[in-house]
Amino acid sequence: MKPIGLYLHIPFCNGKCPYCDFYSVMPFGETVDKYVDTLCKKIDSAGRIYDTVYFGGGTPSLIGSDNIARIMSHIKRTDNCEVTLECNPSDTGRINSSFDFGVVAESGVNRISMGLQSSDNAERKILGRRGNCEDVERAIERARNSGIENISLDLMLGIPNQTEESLKKSIEFCQKSNAKHISAYILKIEEGTPFFKIKSTLDLPDEDKTCDLYLSAVNELKKAGYYQYEISNFSQKGYESRHNLKYWHCEEYLGIGASAHSFVDGKRFYYERSIDGFISGAAPIDDGIGGDEEEYIMLALRLSEGLNFQKYQDRFGQNIPPKVISKAKELEKFGLVTVNKKSISLTVDGFLVSNSVISSLI
Repeated sequence: MKPIGLYLHIPFCNGKCPYCDFYSVMPFGETVDKYVDTLCKKIDSAGRIYDTVYFGGGTPSLIGSDNIARIMSHIKRTDNCEVTLECNPSDTGRINSSFDFGVVAESGVNRISMGLQSSDNAERKILGRRGNCEDVERAIERARNSGIENISLDLMLGIPNQTEESLKKSIEFCQKSNAKHISAYILKIEEGTPFFKIKSTLDLPDEDKTCDLYLSAVNELKKAGYYQYEISNFSQKGYESRHNLKYWHCEEYLGIGASAHSFVDGKRFYYERSIDGFISGAAPIDDGIGGDEEEYIMLALRLSEGLNFQKYQDRFGQNIPPKVISKAKELEKFGLVTVNKKSISLTVDGFLVSNSVISSLI
């Protein structure tokens, strides 16, 4: 059986960031124990082998290094498996932190993803990030001392009071830290979040300024040695997120945990956003058929490599629809798309309006 990806959702947080709409709750000792027990049982019953594993959340590091190691002991992995653990620097980088990177490294974790968001402590405070940049520096140092070199940092663009200069300093912080991978997301005010309730009072950049910040980030990251391989993701060569590439290449992955989504055997399904439901054994909810031609095109166009004609033909046994190519050539005149004999790909300007460009093509 071919190895697939494994996503584990750890829905515990010490506090909700005002922009976050991911499913999470405050951790409780007994609930955490039951949740980890259930995760382990679900992993065992799945009986699959994985070539990428991703602990997402929430804040996975909150359940402790021993629990991470326990879960890892139930996961059958390939020898070169990429195992990513999301960590909150305010938990793992504080001076008296009990989190042991050595324990998780020994268990097989070889990639750490941390939410920097900004190296400006004032900007971090507005975003509700606990701790400061010194915590981030300590967390990175502790991870590296444990033997984990592959560090990914998250940045946010278009946040309150952000300037191109403060963004440049955040990128310089990433470069100085020798982060191997950077995810740079434009802030989106999601309905139901605290930011949504007060959005009229937030000093947010307008659309043009946000575009300038994105283009500046692309340029500065390139100068710092990070190449763009997806709309919001940049890495040093060879350090692309193999797990996330599964999503964009429409490859299979199993999601386990409250609110976790899966794509297996051409079908999509997910667990409801309920810890109690997951622990009590609620079955995943059917989310229809996935991986069809339209979805494949949509996800491929998020990548800098774009939509490869040969890969499309190999997968679906047919050529790219001529109307897609003709529409792409029209958009090429406006500098939004590049079309050649092998592929269609979005330009950096095209990425800025990717939803509209992709909708037009499909």
